[in-house]
Amino acid sequence: MAKQIQRFDWALFFLRLGVGIVFTFITGWAKVSGGSAMWEKLGGSMHFIGVTWKPEFWGFMAMLAEFGGGICFLLGILVRPAAVLLLFVMFIATLASLHNGKTFFDLGEIIVIFGALLCLLLLGSGKLGLRYFIGK
Repeated sequence: MAKQIQRFDWALFFLRLGVGIVFTFITGWAKVSGGSAMWEKLGGSMHFIGVTWKPEFWGFMAMLAEFGGGICFLLGILVRPAAVLLLFVMFIATLASLHNGKTFFDLGEIIVIFGALLCLLLLGSGKLGLRYFIGK
């Protein structure tokens, strides 16, 4: 019996679409176009967890996670691995925000993104992603 696409699958699709647009075209593209100077500044935030080695490399990896992860969400492939990487990036961003004087109440957007990423980590791509169609 063929599996029908349910409201759950549409909801997951729109969640993936929204998060994918944010990470690909808003935050990710800004980091892609920012180049090595931006990557070095971004990667400098790793010192909050004791990593001071090669900040440009870590910034490049954050850019790759955001831009590439956003594309994965849009296409519905490698959704769970992308969510894990982006949860780590958002964790570092949270530490940097708190260090720069923001309070818990200033972090509303980050908390919403954390929740969306956790949902994608737990649920995967759903039936409206390339992973589902490739697997058939």
